[in-house]
Amino acid sequence: MRDSIYTIPVSEVFEPKCGCPICSMERTLEQRCVEYIMGAAMMEPDVRIETNRLGFCVKHFDQMLHQKNRLSLALMLESQLKELAAADFKDIKTRAETKAKKREGVPTINHTCFVCEKIEWGLSRMLITVADQYAKDEEFRRLFSEQEFLCLPHLERVLCAGADHLPKKVWLQFKEAALELARKPLKEVGEDVSHFCKMFDYRNAGEGADWGNSRDSIERAIRLLTGVDFRE
Repeated sequence: MRDSIYTIPVSEVFEPKCGCPICSMERTLEQRCVEYIMGAAMMEPDVRIETNRLGFCVKHFDQMLHQKNRLSLALMLESQLKELAAADFKDIKTRAETKAKKREGVPTINHTCFVCEKIEWGLSRMLITVADQYAKDEEFRRLFSEQEFLCLPHLERVLCAGADHLPKKVWLQFKEAALELARKPLKEVGEDVSHFCKMFDYRNAGEGADWGNSRDSIERAIRLLTGVDFRE
């Protein structure tokens, strides 16, 4: 399978300075993967072997259903269903017959997804690239610090990549820059959520009530905490 579809120029993701750049990176990887397997990959035997083995999660089945080429999905399902029938649910039986304490280490097709695995493969490598560019490129360090925010799940991923791949001196600078991209929005959205709560006090009610920036503070707080924007 072409690895190039899981490679995005890092500067291309960071230049817009809008939202969490790693969320943007992950969405792009996801879109490319779904479009690829619903297109040219349909005829690639190595891809079919992997989709049969890993299957798809509910989220990515939903995305594939919204693609135009339903034949691609039908052909993948036909192949997967035949293989499941031939194996007579071997993976599920193996997990069920494994002792409870060890069961988590025995995944089945209910716990794996071809798209999720490819996104993780691409994202983990691109996060290393982010850390490397931060270490080598002064302009990228400036660009990194100018981002709107890092959601908490991606703050963790960015920090882990930096801790694993950067020399100590650079790592300390990188860590502080990344944390600042979560501290500032955490303070801002925290204040807005508090203001939202206060607006339900009868003393703040009325036609001229000043909601400030608090009306969408719940959605913004969830976006910071999870990386998911329910306003979209």
